[in-house]
Amino acid sequence: MNPRKTSRLCLGIVLVLSAACSAVKPVSTSLTVPQNLTLKNTPLQEWEMENWQHLDLLRDTIPGMSVDRTYEELIRKKKKKPIIVAVLDAGIDLGHEDLEPVLWVNPKEIAGTNTDNDGNGFVDDVHGYNFLGESYHERLEYTRIVSLGLGDDNYQQKAREKYDEEVSNTQETLARIEELKSVIQLADNTAQQLLGKPTYEPEELSGLEAETPEIQQALSFLTNMLSMSGSLNALMEDLEGAEEYYSGKLKYHLNLEFDGRAVVGDDPYDYSDRNYGNGNPNIVTLDESHGTHVAGIIAADRENELGIKGVADNVQIMSIRAVPDGDEYDKDIALGIRYAVDNGAKIINASFGKGFSPNAEWVYEALEYAALNNVLIVHAAGNDGMDLDDPENPNFPNDHKFQNGREFVDNVITVGALGSQYGPRMVAPFSNYGANNVDVFAPGAQIYSTMPGNEYEFQSGTSMAAPAVAGVAALIWTYYPKLTAAQVKRIIMESGLEVPIQVTLRTNPSKPLNLQEISKSGKIVNAYNALILARQVAKGKVKI
Repeated sequence: MNPRKTSRLCLGIVLVLSAACSAVKPVSTSLTVPQNLTLKNTPLQEWEMENWQHLDLLRDTIPGMSVDRTYEELIRKKKKKPIIVAVLDAGIDLGHEDLEPVLWVNPKEIAGTNTDNDGNGFVDDVHGYNFLGESYHERLEYTRIVSLGLGDDNYQQKAREKYDEEVSNTQETLARIEELKSVIQLADNTAQQLLGKPTYEPEELSGLEAETPEIQQALSFLTNMLSMSGSLNALMEDLEGAEEYYSGKLKYHLNLEFDGRAVVGDDPYDYSDRNYGNGNPNIVTLDESHGTHVAGIIAADRENELGIKGVADNVQIMSIRAVPDGDEYDKDIALGIRYAVDNGAKIINASFGKGFSPNAEWVYEALEYAALNNVLIVHAAGNDGMDLDDPENPNFPNDHKFQNGREFVDNVITVGALGSQYGPRMVAPFSNYGANNVDVFAPGAQIYSTMPGNEYEFQSGTSMAAPAVAGVAALIWTYYPKLTAAQVKRIIMESGLEVPIQVTLRTNPSKPLNLQEISKSGKIVNAYNALILARQVAKGKVKI
């Protein structure tokens, strides 16, 4: 285990809190970050990379959530009653060494009896429920709309335009990958001939001269590519992985004739058809890694000295398998939310989203049901690098029904993603944003977490940022269980860290923006501040 990084900046934390209660408007609380905070320009060490989301901006110059500091300085004892967090996602590897100890166990259900022992309407749901049955691959929603003729003519036309665009882009990308592989193969053959050996180091390519400008250009290209990937094998593996992904997209996601739902046996567009799925929310293939990775970020066992440590230390993970390799169905999401609420979850992590939702009203009703039952939903903002405030960029599910409209529930928090480098490029280039539609930002790029088969890997996405926030919410509720879902949401937003820098976005890198211009809170999530503010709110010293 690597040692804790000691402070080089010797900076103290200044927490701005109002001592008086206000019944008029929320009291803002934030860490004060100096304008001249030193940027970390050196590459992160291995232990920092694997744990950066838990580090502290002031102490480590890394924009993590101050989780380690929170445990060191604020958390003195554990509460007996754990918080149940539902991971509404792909399946989870229920046997993973870092997750098995923290799984929710339905206390009144007996495994393997093929009986609904607890009478909740779901058979053998010991650790959650599987709304996908044995299915895995699935089409994207706009593909299904085009194939099945869902919605009115205008809706189908929009889906057709998106479908045609994606098919064209995917085919072009595959062609470029093939071209890259051919160019690299040509350059590699030339390098072998010029060097007189079958293998070589990247630096040996410098100074080689080819017979034609075209081959020389190919050698230069190979040199540049190897400088990023490190080896020819790694480079080709990356290209083959990309080829497999885009080929699979054409085979499944964009295939008008493919029916991934057939094996489930229900009509996914009939909300009354609910007798489907099974009580085993485990993964159906090792490639189904998303839910496992998400679960580890929230609550990987902090005591077993294995792998990683989750954000929260007193959590039971409820696995709800409802997100396939492709777009989720509105029915599965709506029923999954209701299942989580009815079976005791206080937090639902929703690391998924899509641009078309033909039965969005089912999900909206489920969000309202969760709000009525004081359940917090943490939703990933999406990975298209786009402004969600733009009416042309809808993202479902959401908490406003109409683009930029008033929020109709107060229990949904939408999360954008940060990278580990504090500075102008801190917002991950893939992350969606929006002053009205994204509430906060949290670590989401290159996050190390659990993978099927007792493995651990890095993954990136707002899908990783959302569970980081779900973990912070679980920490808050563990120690201050009488707070409402709406209060927990506001605490996370108000207690975030304000940064005195402008950031650049992929869509317009020449226009620096403040976080206030691309998110509702203008802040990055901070567990340390959140626990302090939660205490003030719980004791009635602060109104929020």
